[in-house]
Amino acid sequence: MTVGRHAASLLEAIRTRQARTGVIGLGYVGLPLAVEFARAGFVTTGVDIDARKVDAINAGTSYIDDVPSRDVRELRDAGRLRASVDFDALRDLDTVNICVPTPLRKTKDPDLSFIVGAAEAVAKRLRPGMLVVLESTTYPGTTDELVRPILEAGGLKAGRDFFLAFSPERIDPGNPQFQTRNVPKVVGGMTPDCTALAAALYEAAIERIVPVSSPRVAEMVKLLENTFRAVNIGLVNELALMCDRLGIDVWEVVAAAATKPFGFMPFHPGPGLGGHCIPVDPFYLSWKARQSGFEARFIELAGAVNSAMPEFVLSLVTKALNSIHRSVNGSRILVAGVAYKRDVDDIRESPSLDVMNLLHARSAVVSYTDPHVPVLAARLWAGGVDLTHVDARTIAADAYDCVVVVTDHSSFDYARLQQIGRTVVDTRNAIKNPAGHVFRLGAPHAAMLEEASSAV
Repeated sequence: MTVGRHAASLLEAIRTRQARTGVIGLGYVGLPLAVEFARAGFVTTGVDIDARKVDAINAGTSYIDDVPSRDVRELRDAGRLRASVDFDALRDLDTVNICVPTPLRKTKDPDLSFIVGAAEAVAKRLRPGMLVVLESTTYPGTTDELVRPILEAGGLKAGRDFFLAFSPERIDPGNPQFQTRNVPKVVGGMTPDCTALAAALYEAAIERIVPVSSPRVAEMVKLLENTFRAVNIGLVNELALMCDRLGIDVWEVVAAAATKPFGFMPFHPGPGLGGHCIPVDPFYLSWKARQSGFEARFIELAGAVNSAMPEFVLSLVTKALNSIHRSVNGSRILVAGVAYKRDVDDIRESPSLDVMNLLHARSAVVSYTDPHVPVLAARLWAGGVDLTHVDARTIAADAYDCVVVVTDHSSFDYARLQQIGRTVVDTRNAIKNPAGHVFRLGAPHAAMLEEASSAV
């Protein structure tokens, strides 16, 4: 229960929807959160350095698939959602949620420059009674060791004069069942007042709140969730490599194992990890562990296995091309899917880009098809030229020496992809009843199966 004067005042403002809420960073995390706050009755201001995002919101348009433009337009027209590139807009706010990127440097160390920049912007405009919540994924201790000193530099103290908490984002782009509102929200504040206020804010917009004892616990929760996935994907990827050697279909193995009603959770192999969390978060955790003198060997081994999968895809492409007496050098190769996962337009950390870079480095002529990504900028891949999506429906049969299915979009016509490629590499088990020229990741080729059956 809150007892301080500032805390009591802010709690009442939150409960009566008089609190003015704000979100820094209007990407895949920030925009959906801002929309939910506005939908809950708060006047919400989004702040972003990208003028295109700000202009889109103020025009009533969404640039994120999970947020319909009609929602943005209705909330803007109701006067509850607006956006600005001017950080002075923070001066009028009672609550600020920081939802900025936390990428890795080339050395795989955390890059917290966006968090530092956002925290410094808030610190310049911090006033008594304000609530600041960090949502950006980071290592345990960031809120306390990095953000709090920046905010307290002006003399105000966290938990007394202003309130500070961490609440990890749990966005799953393209998930039709779980979105911001119905995914439980973990909240850990610097003090009980901080936790109570952050929980009250989220309770207004999100169905279930899960308070924890500290920001460090909340920070670790997020890293555990995604490291759990990364480690299990690493395990099944290693199993796929093993099955490739043993002539066993890993997809059949996983499907059969998944029939066990207890003690097993199915994960599936693939061309590598992608997205804004799973490829990054385990490195945040292992980095922090090293700072404490602890070596996270299990986590780093899984990272090594997952990072090597694009090279394995290259070996499958080489094998497929060899079957038609072609080399990678000079072959026309179509990559099907450059988004990091099915039915989204997000290409962050996409293994498709790694596969394309490897093919280009070996002098393949690389193109791509992905209706969710109409243009691939030159700076995003090693080819150094802008590429545009190729519509597979307009391509002649056998136009490509190899088609590589890296992302299993539901809109793909997989029968058509088999027609336009003289060979096909399927890294997602997307092609059902594949023809003889299809090579699948983690499964024996049809010719191998024929040889095995004839030998019996």
